[in-house]
Amino acid sequence: MNSSTRTKKNVNKDGDDDPDSEYNQEEQIISSAISNSEDLGPIIRKAFSNGKPDILLSSLKNFKKSKEYEIEQVCRIHYQDFITAVDELKELLSDVDELKSAISNSNSILQSTALPLLNILDSFIESRNVYNNVHVALDSVQICIRLLELCSRVNFHLESNNFYLALKCIDLLENEFLDDGKTPSVTIRRMLEKQIPSMRLFIERKISKEFGDWLVDIRLVSRNLGQLAIGQASAARQREEELRIKQRQAEEQSRLSLRDCVYALIEEEEEDETGGGVGYDGKEMLYSNGGSGMLGFDLTPLYRAYHIHQELGLENRFKQYYCENRKLQLTSDFQVSSMTPFLESHQTFFAQIAGFFIVEDRILRTGGGLITKYEVENLWDTAVSKMCSVLEDQFSRMQTANHLLLIKDYVSLLGVTLRRYGYLVHALLDVIGKHRDKYHELLLSESKKLIGEALAADNFEQMMMRKEYEYSMNVLAFQIQTSDIMPAFPYIAPFSTTVPDCCRIVRSFIEDSVSFMSYGGQLEFYDVVKKHLDRLLTDVLDGSLLKLIKSPSVSGVSQAMLVAANMAVLERACDFFFRHAAQLSGIPLRIAERSRKQNPLNNARDAAEEVLSGLLKAKVDGFMALVENVNWVSEEVPHNGNEYVNEVIIYLETLVSTAQQILPVQVLKRVLKDVLSHISGKIVSILLSDSVKRFNISAITGIDVDVRLLESFADNLSHLFSNEDASQLKLSLVEARQLMNLLLSSHPENFLNPVIRERSYNTLDYRKVISISEKLKDSSDSYFGSFGGRGTKQDPKKRSLDALVKRLKDVS
Repeated sequence: MNSSTRTKKNVNKDGDDDPDSEYNQEEQIISSAISNSEDLGPIIRKAFSNGKPDILLSSLKNFKKSKEYEIEQVCRIHYQDFITAVDELKELLSDVDELKSAISNSNSILQSTALPLLNILDSFIESRNVYNNVHVALDSVQICIRLLELCSRVNFHLESNNFYLALKCIDLLENEFLDDGKTPSVTIRRMLEKQIPSMRLFIERKISKEFGDWLVDIRLVSRNLGQLAIGQASAARQREEELRIKQRQAEEQSRLSLRDCVYALIEEEEEDETGGGVGYDGKEMLYSNGGSGMLGFDLTPLYRAYHIHQELGLENRFKQYYCENRKLQLTSDFQVSSMTPFLESHQTFFAQIAGFFIVEDRILRTGGGLITKYEVENLWDTAVSKMCSVLEDQFSRMQTANHLLLIKDYVSLLGVTLRRYGYLVHALLDVIGKHRDKYHELLLSESKKLIGEALAADNFEQMMMRKEYEYSMNVLAFQIQTSDIMPAFPYIAPFSTTVPDCCRIVRSFIEDSVSFMSYGGQLEFYDVVKKHLDRLLTDVLDGSLLKLIKSPSVSGVSQAMLVAANMAVLERACDFFFRHAAQLSGIPLRIAERSRKQNPLNNARDAAEEVLSGLLKAKVDGFMALVENVNWVSEEVPHNGNEYVNEVIIYLETLVSTAQQILPVQVLKRVLKDVLSHISGKIVSILLSDSVKRFNISAITGIDVDVRLLESFADNLSHLFSNEDASQLKLSLVEARQLMNLLLSSHPENFLNPVIRERSYNTLDYRKVISISEKLKDSSDSYFGSFGGRGTKQDPKKRSLDALVKRLKDVS
């Protein structure tokens, strides 16, 4: 190619243009490209772009001619071979004719020889066909026999209500005669295709009817089952209460030895362990796994229906149907009749729900997936919500504490029962807790009414008990006895019938309060019980007693004395009330004692003592009126005391002899102390009064004798009181005693000495001393005269007293 290029350059250089040579070269290039099967596109474009397509066309024509020649040569060669083959076939034709004649002859000979054999073969084939037909007929008969047998078994099981076995036979019919194509007859096949679904539908209807009957029966069974389960919980609770009571008795009876106490408790525990067959934990006794339980609690129809529907391929539909029907039943159970009071129907209402969920728990655990835990929880949430709504509504309407308590107890038993099956009951207990205050308000109101009736019925007479059981019921039951020795009967108690009546009301209040708080989800509730007990004692009992004390019905000393005695006994009973509340609440007594406040009946007690003291003071004032008979300027001294003081002492001695049979020592001491203090003040007020214009030393000496007699009366009570208490009684007369000591003192000016005054005259008011001292005069109107007659020399005691009065006036 380089040489051609070089040649081309030489030609161009020489300037020799040869068109034929260029034409030949291009034709050669095109021919070469066509021969080599190269791409002619660039060549064609170049030819047309140069305006020289003739060269291209000429090259193509030359190429065509050369190829036609080559084709002609090839065809000539192959045609010669074909002619040669035809010649060879013609040579073979004569041989074929000869072979054909030979075969025809052989066929004739063969047919003549095989004709008898063909006849025999036809007979054999005919016999074989008959045999096959008979065999097919026998097989068909066997199939029909099997078909009839299965159909007969299906009918038998349907008549016997053995639906599971009937379904198994139907499945065999379907598998053997429909799916496998063994049915010998199209008619029979069509019959099976029609009857098998009908039989299944019949079984479904029958089992659905049985299930419907079970749904009806299970409602009644659920109610009885719930009542039985709640009854078992109640019995278990009762056994626990009895055990607690026996334990409290064992703790309180100190006369029993420790061994006896332990034996008593163990014996009780053994009784619990060997108790009846319906034990607290024996919930399996309530029902059976599928047979008849104690109440005919039979789940067999349900499980049978569920199993049959599983076999029918309708498991999910049956589950949905079951859940829907049970929801409808539960919704029906929620209906509260407006014709029947809820107090009468609440047990049936809650027992029905309890039985429902006991059944559901059993089905959940043994139903093989018939119902899920989630569905049961949804049902329970719905039930709890409805029960809470019903309780809220019913509690809001109730105005009787006992009604609330009855329903609360049953609801708590429902909670205990269902909690054993894993249900959450805190929402129900919360509803009860929300109405705790309302219950106690109603209980307080009812107790107030009962206490008011008991106080109104009091005849203010000491209670007589003729039998030991009366003493135990009215005294020992409330631990208000003053001695552990059993008294002789008939026994006259130092209180009226009001005391045991009020004690019973308060004890009932405590027990009802504890009963409401118990089993309510709150373990420590003593503080709540104590709070309401304080309210009962302080607001209700104390207020009612205070109202009684201030009423006109308490107008005599005997009545006031009996009321004061009742107050003292009720104070002792308060200790029992708080101990009883602590024991029922299950807390140690020492904790209850530490949390005790002061006596809650202080107001009524003080008022009763005040009324008694007031009546006694009025009586004493009547005797003190005899002071008008005192001769204040007499020269004679009444060595046996004045008339008024003798009358007062006689009355007080009579009073003490009577009061000591009724009033406790401390109450009697406080009353006497108040009365003696009143007498002391009365003596001082008499000397201050305008009715006494003047008096002499003899009169003062007589008053001193009166005071000594009163002090002697107080000393003589030492057999009732301790020496310290007797001394306190004497101190009640301290004002009169100090005044007498001052007026009869040889050195009255010592009153001005602060030390001596604080020690010996600390109760005297200097103004009273001035007024009384000014009345102490002799017969000549001087402060002091001689005791035997007039004298010109003034008595030193008189001068001292004059100086004291003067100094006191200066100070004032």
